[in-house]
Amino acid sequence: MADFDLYERELWAGRAPAYERGFARMTRYMVGPLLDAASVAAGTRVLEVGTGPGFVAAEAVRRGAEVSALDADPDMAETARRNVPGLDVRVAVLPEVPFPDGTFDAVVGNFVINHVGAPDAALAELRRVLRPEGRLALSCWVMPGVGALAVVRDALDAAGVPWPDDIPPSPFLEYGEAMAFRRLVAEAGFADVAVEEVTWEHVVDPEEWWETGALARVGSNGVAVSRQDPATVARIKVEYDRLIADYAVPDGEDGASDGHVALPAHALLASARH
Repeated sequence: MADFDLYERELWAGRAPAYERGFARMTRYMVGPLLDAASVAAGTRVLEVGTGPGFVAAEAVRRGAEVSALDADPDMAETARRNVPGLDVRVAVLPEVPFPDGTFDAVVGNFVINHVGAPDAALAELRRVLRPEGRLALSCWVMPGVGALAVVRDALDAAGVPWPDDIPPSPFLEYGEAMAFRRLVAEAGFADVAVEEVTWEHVVDPEEWWETGALARVGSNGVAVSRQDPATVARIKVEYDRLIADYAVPDGEDGASDGHVALPAHALLASARH
């Protein structure tokens, strides 16, 4: 698992601006449901892990919560500080959680548990820093990914590009469905564990999705694309254009497309009590 954590640090280094412009716009859909699941309101002492650009933290602050945040990447932490002035942001790699036992009323994480090498150890630490009866809420992607998560990988496959042998699979793959995710959280000692599936459509310009994901080396799919020569990238792009056209959004009374696509996103939302 140490190899996976090292890969994740290398994967996200320098990616904060591209992530904020692209992928983070899709994950924002879950901000409200995540905070609702953790009962975050005025006066709640909340920790957000994997804060990224700080979108969850910003909404928690808007609700009147007292917010601290963690991220493994220094650039992500700095981005969150910029977006949420005065936010207490610390750089830490899960399962490290640099707070005393029972510090928080709620702990939340938006699509971060699937990026750690030891999800069980991370959950144990999140439980440690929760007060008795404190709330946990975590989102993750349904795995293996489909729709928005899969279109670049599908284009790689369609173009005949082999997947790099040195990209490690996520240890979370076995937990990317509702029953397995629920079991993981329950085995960490949490009570009243519930997992719901959440689906939505992310409407985006397909060229923007290509540029801020595949070409900006965001995520493993982007890493795989970045290693190809220009001719191969062009071949992948042809397949990407063909595949993503299936998600075109009609616009106007004549049914003509405005050029955007509606990419389906499929997530899991776990909630639990200490």
